[in-house]
Parts: sequence; structure tokens; C-alpha cells
Amino acid sequence: MATDHAPPPVEAPARLLLPQILPALLVGVGASLLFLGISALAEEFQHVLWDDLPDALGIGNYSALWMIVMLTAAGVAVGLVVWKVPGHAGPDPASEGLGGAPLAPGVVPGLLLASTLTLAGGVSLGPENPIIAANIALAYWLGRKAAPAVPGAAWVALASAATIGALFGTPVAAALVLSEALAGQPGRGSLWDRLFAPLVAAGAGATTTQLVSDPSFDVGLPPLTDPGFGDLLAALVIAPAAAVFGLASCYLFPHVHAAFRRLRHPMLMLPLGGLVLGLLGALGGHLTLFKGLAETKELTASIGGWSSGELAKFAVVKLLALVVAASCGFRGGRIFPAVFVGAAFGLLAQALVPEVHPAVAVSSAVLGVLLATTRQGWISLFTGAVLAASPTVLALLCLASLPAWLIVTGRPQLELDHRGNALR
Repeated sequence: MATDHAPPPVEAPARLLLPQILPALLVGVGASLLFLGISALAEEFQHVLWDDLPDALGIGNYSALWMIVMLTAAGVAVGLVVWKVPGHAGPDPASEGLGGAPLAPGVVPGLLLASTLTLAGGVSLGPENPIIAANIALAYWLGRKAAPAVPGAAWVALASAATIGALFGTPVAAALVLSEALAGQPGRGSLWDRLFAPLVAAGAGATTTQLVSDPSFDVGLPPLTDPGFGDLLAALVIAPAAAVFGLASCYLFPHVHAAFRRLRHPMLMLPLGGLVLGLLGALGGHLTLFKGLAETKELTASIGGWSSGELAKFAVVKLLALVVAASCGFRGGRIFPAVFVGAAFGLLAQALVPEVHPAVAVSSAVLGVLLATTRQGWISLFTGAVLAASPTVLALLCLASLPAWLIVTGRPQLELDHRGNALR
């Protein structure tokens, strides 16, 4: 009996792929420069707020009082932007993930201003979501004007890939994220045909970042040179445990978000959120402030110097700060703070069981927390592996991701739908 077979993927000829290179390069460089510009501006403003200003006033820059004042002031500043600036700094960030539909270009200035104030003010959010949203909006708007015949989805893919490449300093992360996104989408041509232009954009974004700055996710963990059964067992235990810990934020998120939404006005939600973040910062210390990457490096620089109680406090306070910051309306991403949460959880496991290798403990815990909070398997594996800076860890993480994924799949995510319900 005859059987119908799906036709093989149609290979895109080179003459169709070559014209995509120049637009991809332009988007890649432009997306990286916007990311670098906002990051540099936020860092300069952070230095003024947390070093110059308290020094001039004779106040300790990380005293409990200054942290409470600065986080509350950041809430007031971002609240004013959300309230008064055209576009209101975009939609509710609790319902926005990486990427999404293009925003109107008029929303971008307010979104970037709110993001800069969030980063500089010490809020526990990263730059990824607002920067990706801004680059998508600009690439879509300019691309549709320059080449109306090109599908809008193509500009969205280029901007997303370019920004992810710029953020991580390598196109590998963008390739993994896009391949995961494209896996379930119908389309003509092979996967590599559809990835061709986005990879060019990601490569251009990553190269621009490498040339202009010095991005590094190496947090100084001792390398794992000869993994054994004990290392595998540790990874298989720590990753699922960290996933359970990360899931706590996902279950808490819709309730905290609903509580802030009852206040209705950004000048109530954001200042109150800033005050709560200031109180959490006073409890957890300065390492629980900001997006978390530099703080993760400081945390891992003193392996063995933190007590288990201190590490537990860091992990819990940062997790709560992430939930509050994402719930009350601050504009920012959730990946970088989740990395700090995972690193603190991993070092806690290593402090409780000193025989566990630090690289295994930290990378496995980061993997588990990211799987729980992002539900992005490839980016979780990639981030855990690059933090360890040890290729031998990757095999352990691949195996450890399996039980961790069984725990998180079908569970609430750290993202809500537009009605305030947790996505699953």
C-alpha cells in the first residue's frame, strides 16, 4: 500500500541567502551598540548614585539607610517614567519574556530610560528583556521602511539573535535559543537555512561587544579536570533541588504581582516595590542588589569564606527581590538575577557537603534555577557551562538537566499572561 511521505526540506540556494548578510550585519552591530550604550550609561549613573553621592554626603554607600533610600528613589523615578513618558515604558513586564511582538517605536525611549534607571538604582533585574524589546522595535520599524517586501518576522529574528549574541558575547547562545524557538515552527528550507541570517546578526553583535568591551561569564571557579561518579551524583542531586527552589518564585510570582496590581497606579506600585527591595537589600547586603553578574563573581571569589547561613540568606533574599522587582513594574530581565540565585544555592550545597566540587555545585544549581524560572533548556545549559569555564562539566549538566526538567515541566513559569495567570 502506498504511503505518503513529507517532502524533504527545500534547500535555500546561496543566491537567496547572500542578500541577507548585509541587513543582518547592520542589525547585529546596531543592536550591540545600543546594548553597550545603555549598559555604559547605567554603569556611570550607578557609580554616581552608589559611590560619588554617598561619599559627598558622608554616608556609607551600602549602609542599610542608603540602600533603602536609593531603591525607593529608583521606584519613584521609574514610576514617573511609566506614568508620564509617552508609551508608559511598554507593557507590564511580568507578562513579557525574551522577544515578543514588536513595540511601537515611540515606546522605546521610555522603555530604555526606565531600564537604565532600574539597572543603576540597584534593582534585582538584568538588561536582557528591555534591550531585546527595544532592538526588535527599532529593527522592525526601520526594516519595514527600508525593505517592505521582507517579512516582519525576519527583522524580529535578526534583532533577537543580535541582542542575545551581544549580551553573551558569543553567537552560540543565540543559535541555541533560536533553534529551540524554530523547532516547532513550520517553515521552508532546513533549520540552518532559517538560522543563516540570524547567526550572521548574532555573530556581528557578539563581535562588536567583544571589540568594544570585555564580556566574560567566567566567575573564577576552579576547573573540573577529571569528573567522576561523585561529581555526576552531585549534579543529579543539586540541579533538581535548585529547580525546586527556583519553582518557589514561580508559584509566588502571580500572588505578589496581584498584590501590587491592586494599587493600580505606577506611583504607588513602584515606590512601594522600591521600598520593599531596599528593606530586602538591607537584610541581604549589597551582594543581593543589581543585576547580579558582578555580584556572582564577588560571591565565587571567596569560596569557603561564606557560612552556610550567609549563602542561604543570599539565595532567599535575591529570589524574593527578583519576584518583587518583576511584580511591581520595574523594567528588566530575570536571567541574570536568577544566575546569582543559582550560584548562591550551589555554594550553599558545597558548604554543606565540602566534597562537592565548586564548579559542579554552582553550574548545576544555576542550571536548575534557570530551568525553573525561564523554561529555556538550551540557554540554561549554556549558562551553567560557561560559568564553570570547564568543558567537562557540560556532560554532567546534560544528564543533570533531565531530572530537573521532569520537575519543572508543566509547572508555573516566572512569566504571566495578560490576565495575571502564570504561564505553564
